Amino acid sequence: MATLPNTEELWTVREYLRTSWSPDREFVDGRIEERNLGEKEHSIIQRYLTFLFMLNRAEWGVEVFPELRTQTEARRFRVPDVLVVRAGQKFERYLTQPPLIAIEILSPEDTLRAMQGKAAEYRSFGIEHIWIIDPEPRIAYRYTEAGLEEVRTGELTVPETPICVVLSEVFAELDRA
Repeated sequence: MATLPNTEELWTVREYLRTSWSPDREFVDGRIEERNLGEKEHSIIQRYLTFLFMLNRAEWGVEVFPELRTQTEARRFRVPDVLVVRAGQKFERYLTQPPLIAIEILSPEDTLRAMQGKAAEYRSFGIEHIWIIDPEPRIAYRYTEAGLEEVRTGELTVPETPICVVLSEVFAELDRA
């Protein structure tokens, strides 16, 4: 694990990729950016979604990765809370091609506005299914070509796949804790 040097100091992609932190940090145009740490509710939802996708991976034709570095641009690496790729999608240490789904879970310090900027970056990278979950008010959003939209159907789905995440089941995990 590395300690974060002067935050004004610019890093190279190579330096970033050779360094590890706990928790991992993002790399944006030569700068290292801390991610807000998840608290209990964040962690519960992240665990549930990771387990749900892993449990259904054969039926849904996917693989799931929590907190995997993803190169969205030449000098940008993001670390979504949960990534879902199609089964068989090959990559080495980190993703360089768009995953099927990127999921971000808001921490108390996160703002929806900042998350919209990150979601727009994901969209520009080519990720079609971007889900943002806010544990406190128990709301989920999709980020689409039209922008951020609240999910009012009670389900997060991927058209033309059997993938279906029932939000009441996700949020019921918070009640069990």
